[in-house]
Amino acid sequence: MNNILGNMPPVVKNILLLNVVMYIVKTLGEMQGIPITNLLGGYVFNSPFFEPYQMVTHFFMHGDFFHILFNMFALVIFGTSLEQVWGPKRFFIFYMATALGAFFLHQIVGYFEVKMIEEQLVSAGYDIFLLQEKIALYRSGSISTFGLIPNTQGLVQDYMAGISTPVVGASGAVYGVLVGFGFLFPNTRLMLLFPPIPIKAKYLVTIMVGIAIYNSFINNPGDNIAHLAHLGGAIVGFIMVYIWQRDKRKFY
Repeated sequence: MNNILGNMPPVVKNILLLNVVMYIVKTLGEMQGIPITNLLGGYVFNSPFFEPYQMVTHFFMHGDFFHILFNMFALVIFGTSLEQVWGPKRFFIFYMATALGAFFLHQIVGYFEVKMIEEQLVSAGYDIFLLQEKIALYRSGSISTFGLIPNTQGLVQDYMAGISTPVVGASGAVYGVLVGFGFLFPNTRLMLLFPPIPIKAKYLVTIMVGIAIYNSFINNPGDNIAHLAHLGGAIVGFIMVYIWQRDKRKFY
């Protein structure tokens, strides 16, 4: 283990360790009834549960083991090469910028979606501030139900999901790292796990970003993945690496 960590560049290693530590703290804390995900996950800007620090804390949180496994595996595989080329300072700036860019795209879209629902609720006769208080009490377990205006149950459920469902994970930053790797090392051959076939980095990046774009614009009620965050990280990553590398040769 020490040998593996010793071969990693410093920023990748510290990001990996911090994510692992936070995952352990979250898991143990929530086993004790401490709602760490609710505190450190990122909410839309017009949610009563939003706090500024969540813009950073949310991308050190993960939903489950496979979520953190995929993100940290991709970080180590692709981020190591980028940090070795750019150096620790530039890679750290890149990682933070893509993570924040992912959050802003996802949450700005969410902001307008919540705003539209609020306008419909006001038209139906709701006091938004009173409704938010009831949602907060319901979420904390202080009340088990609250009165609804007839024929608005679905609208209230959508609003409650919009303001009280936090986004977590480093996937946006990881997509930025993936795009950066594909830009600098486009012809590097990678071996997929499923199916186990070789593919050039530029094709893998194109497929991954294409999937994120497609999933961002379809309505799948059972999908709880923040595809817009993936897309946001990819966009910021592309812009940054394009500016940094436009006068330099690509690496292979």
